[in-house]
Amino acid sequence: MTAYAFYESPFGLLKIGVANGKVILIGMVPKADTVSQPTPLSAEVYRQLQEYFAGKRTVFTVPYAFQGTSFQQAVWAQIAKIPYGRTVTYKDIAQAIGKPRAFQATGRAVGANPLAILIPCHRVIGSNGEMTGYAYGLEMKKTLLDLESTSSVTCHNTLSHR
Repeated sequence: MTAYAFYESPFGLLKIGVANGKVILIGMVPKADTVSQPTPLSAEVYRQLQEYFAGKRTVFTVPYAFQGTSFQQAVWAQIAKIPYGRTVTYKDIAQAIGKPRAFQATGRAVGANPLAILIPCHRVIGSNGEMTGYAYGLEMKKTLLDLESTSSVTCHNTLSHR
């Protein structure tokens, strides 16, 4: 069974889903869409997110599980490797997972990331070095990148290729 809990954040209401002792969802919602069922794990996720928003945390240490296609999971696993304060392109990720021509499909997988911030899809930018779409808007993406002390968005390929 999945337990959902709702917490306030600088960007609005966070919805955190926990199942089988792992985080399976972190997303922004306009309002609580079910009864809040906080768990020790959702409270820990929230605590770590608060530290991140305060500029005091660069790495998350909570267990999580991906729920998606094998391609999506491969993309999300690569995104999870992007270091704090660094950016990569969709093309970099596509190459890193061994699908160099699949950068558009990679973009769709990035957009479907169910673990916002924890799996830092805000660190993925366009090949021209510009910010591109973000599920919660470019303003939030820019704020998160600024929080990570990225004064100008530049591409730093930090992914290893298979």
